[in-house]
Amino acid sequence: MSAVADDRLPLVSLLALAMAAFITILTEALPAGLLPQMAQGLMVSEAWVGQTVTIYAIGSLVAAIPLTAATQGVRRRPLLLAAIAGFVVANTVTTFSGSYVLTMVARFLAGVSAGLLWALLAGYAARMVPEHKKGRAIAIAMVGTPLALSLGVPAGTFLGNLVGWRTCFGIMSALALVLMVWVRVQVPDFAGQAAGKRLPLGRVFTIAGVRPVLFVVLAFVLAHNILYTYIAPFLAAAGMAERTDLVLLVFGVTALLGIWIVGVLIDRHLRALTLASTVVFGLSALALGVAGDAPAVVYAAVAAWGLAFGGAATLFQTALAKTAGEAADVAQSMLVTAWNTAIAGGGIVGGVLLERLGVGAFAPALLVLLAATLVVVWAARRHGFPAPAGAAGSCPATTPDRRTEVQP
Repeated sequence: MSAVADDRLPLVSLLALAMAAFITILTEALPAGLLPQMAQGLMVSEAWVGQTVTIYAIGSLVAAIPLTAATQGVRRRPLLLAAIAGFVVANTVTTFSGSYVLTMVARFLAGVSAGLLWALLAGYAARMVPEHKKGRAIAIAMVGTPLALSLGVPAGTFLGNLVGWRTCFGIMSALALVLMVWVRVQVPDFAGQAAGKRLPLGRVFTIAGVRPVLFVVLAFVLAHNILYTYIAPFLAAAGMAERTDLVLLVFGVTALLGIWIVGVLIDRHLRALTLASTVVFGLSALALGVAGDAPAVVYAAVAAWGLAFGGAATLFQTALAKTAGEAADVAQSMLVTAWNTAIAGGGIVGGVLLERLGVGAFAPALLVLLAATLVVVWAARRHGFPAPAGAAGSCPATTPDRRTEVQP
């Protein structure tokens, strides 16, 4: 009885991390649904308000690696609380700011906080549980991401239209304050890395398996963002412009299903799930390229895309956490950088494709990126995305012993 109890997942603590992910994603994406109101309130154009999302991503991009490297020796809970406090300050300033410049500074601060927080989350969740539960723990910590995208952003947009955009950011500040109390009371603290165990950035980057995982993150997420960023013009070309909200809802619902499936299976089937996600996303892109003007095909393909993408962050972060070991937080900061680079790259590459070749170029571009992803995952069977113990060519030393696993 006690063995089972000891092996149960610390759900309350993991859900606090999920709430942190939810606040991070919602803070980033909320302006996209409130562009007209924010433009009027700050007396600038909607295009300029759109740059509040860009500056957030830049903050994450430039801060994740140096901040994580500089704070390796700091205890984990105070560092996590500091990152969340950054959201309290940034969203409070955004709530009351009448200046576009001040708002952009606040958004940059929020991005910096996000870069640090994303680098902490996966490693924090993994340290709460035994080896054979790490993937499931990270899956729970990451569930806030699809929830924010599928439910939080639409709800925030509705609320913004109802009570004003400033109230939305005020609510985000209040949620972050509540989360700080939750983390302080329920989330365990861990020591930072001892000076003798800290690895320099270059050494972490050369750990076997780290580079394949980072390449997969860059290629897979770039493919996703090319399509996701420009889904509206893609649907308009298919005569489905008025159904954009419904299509995104389908994506969000199946993304939730995807993260649930990954959470259940990841600790035993990380490699197979990554391969399957890449193949399913590729088939979705192929269907959109061949029959993207047929509504039934579009809905089915988008559902498959959401299913494939929903658990992707969990798969990649778990693979990197297991590969990097004690250097997990620094490695995760590299993942944050790769992820945000892919977000920015999706906007740039997708925009060039749309401008020069039209939406018909999206599917071939996605297929090239996903084919490269598939090749790298397949080749990384010893380090990065290892084959299960006992499989031909697997490396037993890199695969945890599953024989003592106790189900919750």
